[in-house]
Amino acid sequence: MTIQPYLFLDGRCEEAIEFYRRVLGAEVEMLMRFKECPEPTPNATPESAEKVMHASLQIAGSTILMSDGHCMGRPSFQGFALSLTVKDEAQAERLFDALSGGGQVQMPLAKTFFSPSFGMVADRFGISWMIYVAP
Repeated sequence: MTIQPYLFLDGRCEEAIEFYRRVLGAEVEMLMRFKECPEPTPNATPESAEKVMHASLQIAGSTILMSDGHCMGRPSFQGFALSLTVKDEAQAERLFDALSGGGQVQMPLAKTFFSPSFGMVADRFGISWMIYVAP
């Protein structure tokens, strides 16, 4: 059994993929657009033909699945965060700064009782990330 996060970007999936490629070194394993679906999709419109129906990204050995979903422009990411465990404080700072570009810092990177460097940020798509350096 495998548990993988599946993010519905509601119309901004391709933008998010390019952002995660640049910032996190994500590699696209698979990408299918709505127009490539062999069966009719219930909510497909001519405007959604180029949108991402399903994508699979590898980020540091982990798989994240993504889609534009219904392409309504109202993504909502509440009640969870993606956690990045990194090797050192320099990497934590680099990734934190990159993910926070256009986003919102929720907790600045700082030394805590459980980590030499920990912080939380919501990226430009509203996805919360926790950056953690193991002690």
